[in-house]
Amino acid sequence: MKRSLGPIVAVLIGLLVLLSGAIFTVDQRQNAIVFQLGEVKEVITKPGLGWKWPFIQNVRVFDMRILTFDDAEPLRFITSEKKPVLVDSFVKWRIVNVRQFYVSTNGGDEARATTRIKQTISGGLQNEFNKRTVHEVVSGERDDIMNEVRGKADQELRGDLGVEIVDVRLKRVDLPDEVSESVYRRMEAERKRVANELRSTGSAESERIRADADRQREVILAEAYRDAQRTKGEGDARSSAIYAHAFSQNAEFYSFYRSMEAYRSTFRNKGDLLLLDPSSDFFRYLRDSAGRRAAADR
Repeated sequence: MKRSLGPIVAVLIGLLVLLSGAIFTVDQRQNAIVFQLGEVKEVITKPGLGWKWPFIQNVRVFDMRILTFDDAEPLRFITSEKKPVLVDSFVKWRIVNVRQFYVSTNGGDEARATTRIKQTISGGLQNEFNKRTVHEVVSGERDDIMNEVRGKADQELRGDLGVEIVDVRLKRVDLPDEVSESVYRRMEAERKRVANELRSTGSAESERIRADADRQREVILAEAYRDAQRTKGEGDARSSAIYAHAFSQNAEFYSFYRSMEAYRSTFRNKGDLLLLDPSSDFFRYLRDSAGRRAAADR
């Protein structure tokens, strides 16, 4: 009985080995190529179980997800101003034609693929940088450069390599050390020139404003002096008219009042001293309330 089971077990094991060698699975993130005696027999793009002839056929799977190529060293390009710049970039790519990728990369060598991608992207970036100035590539037209390079590289590598260029990104654009110093000095000189122009403009504007203010001040003072003189003249005229009217009403009283005013203003302080002839007209109302000389009564 044991001897009869031995061959059966051996046959079953052999069948299992053959079955395991005939079945393979393709993940939804993969494509597969079935080779028969070293030649491409079939390309499988749908996920699931697959069948192959054991020992005659073999299967190789390829990752169809998006891959990243990030060069460790920045690339050096020349702008339209003949100035060098250092560009740090990365590329997002994926396989879209497994058969073409396998043939073009000599057996699906990913290193060969990334080398070709690097060369294509580098050439595209150089062409774009050659058309632009440092200012444009640093800040002005970076998005245009990335879109242009991605479009051209994708069109070229789809047919030649069987891959899609999903995205091209410029992480950093720097000037080499030997160029940075001269650029910084030029920027500093330009800023100083602009600052000097602003100072000159401000000084000229200040002088203009000051001169205009002085002119307005002189005009205001002149107009005020004119109005003051006019008002003073009107007041003097009115005062003279009032004096004349008062004099015409009672000449003797007016003369007396004016003399009293003169006494008060002359002898304002107790220490005031005035040497006059007592018989002078100044003291006429001190001698007689009527203002007449003593000799006139005799």
